[in-house]
Amino acid sequence: MVHESIPHTHFKRPPDQRVSVQTIGADDRREITRRKLNIAWIPLFQDVDEDAIGEILSGCKILLLPAGATLLKAGETNRNVYVLLSGEAVAHIDVSLGPDAGIRISKGEYLGELSAIDGKPASALVLAVTDTRVLVVPGKVFWDRLMVLPGIAKNLMVTLTERMRRTNDQAIKAKQQQLELIHIRKELDVARQLQTSMVPLQRPLFPERQDIELCGFMEPASDVGGDLFDAFFVDHRHLFLCIGDVSGHGIAAALFMARTIGLLHILAMNTLRPDEVLVSLNNRLCDGNDTNIFVTIFCAYLDLESGLLVYSNGGHCPPILSRGGQVELLAIPKGALVGAFSGMHYSSMEHELMPGETLFCYTDGVTEAQNGGGEEFTEDLCMAVLSRLGGLALPTLLDSIRQEVASFTCSNVLEDDCTMLALRRPAKPG
Repeated sequence: MVHESIPHTHFKRPPDQRVSVQTIGADDRREITRRKLNIAWIPLFQDVDEDAIGEILSGCKILLLPAGATLLKAGETNRNVYVLLSGEAVAHIDVSLGPDAGIRISKGEYLGELSAIDGKPASALVLAVTDTRVLVVPGKVFWDRLMVLPGIAKNLMVTLTERMRRTNDQAIKAKQQQLELIHIRKELDVARQLQTSMVPLQRPLFPERQDIELCGFMEPASDVGGDLFDAFFVDHRHLFLCIGDVSGHGIAAALFMARTIGLLHILAMNTLRPDEVLVSLNNRLCDGNDTNIFVTIFCAYLDLESGLLVYSNGGHCPPILSRGGQVELLAIPKGALVGAFSGMHYSSMEHELMPGETLFCYTDGVTEAQNGGGEEFTEDLCMAVLSRLGGLALPTLLDSIRQEVASFTCSNVLEDDCTMLALRRPAKPG
């Protein structure tokens, strides 16, 4: 076995992989003749004079390719026909379709004949799937000498027909998958519209009321997300509000989010105690939750006449209070993740929301957003922004915080769903 350059080929390989080259000589031809299965098993050479084949293949190279090596590259000139003596290769017409979209080339099959016919560049990227032995037949030898042997032309047509049928089957399958993806994309568009309709995105909320300012923001990291927020009046003076973050992303999280919102609308109307809401919500979400998805939630009732905020928490981020440039985290009760374990107990706390004071709620997609160095936006940075901008109108404030996150990460693309909810009691005139 020797190592040498390969004439008339454009074989490419990773720099850390060695490709061995062998030459078929007289001893190999005698061995081919003596042991007929050495060549006759190859469909192209079936029922063809093996002595003649051995003579014609004299001087041809045999490549020993390691798994992952490149045999042909799309767009490059090729003047050879390649016959796989052992191992397996794959031909990729379009690498963007993924590894499963390639055409498998198995032991005994050949490739490269089309570009060797018309002289045009190769149309596919061909990679060795396993360690592979490949017979390299120069195009001139293949067409001028092998093709004139009785039986070769017929074998060539048979194998080409079989490959065309297999390629057609793969093309039909790829088209079906493409149509399925288009259908899924349409379904996701509908799901995103439905999910958006579940949360109150009017800015600001309840513009007709003079005793409350409220605004929400939700931006999923993918087509559909697992974050949620809501706010509605249970009677003329009590406002229920909540913000939550479902574990995971995508369709499963979106469905769990929809179920959570639906249950909250029912449960919150039957009590003014947020801890009771979380107890009931937790037990119902645990029922039949074989997927082990859960949600973190902060929820509260605000008495608009007194400013009393009664709240409970199930594993969610602590809200931030802002007033006159002063900011602090709201003390929250400990509470387990909602939907993870049935029978959990939740407690509540109270805070008097003063006129001009803002309650800022958020999901961890805000505070855990990372920059290129892996540093997080953090609660401290969020509080610093609120200290500077806390007096802005709530829609402007939420947009400004989102822009601060984008500036910090140097990207408008989210790694996690980003949701915010801000509540303010207007300052009294004078």
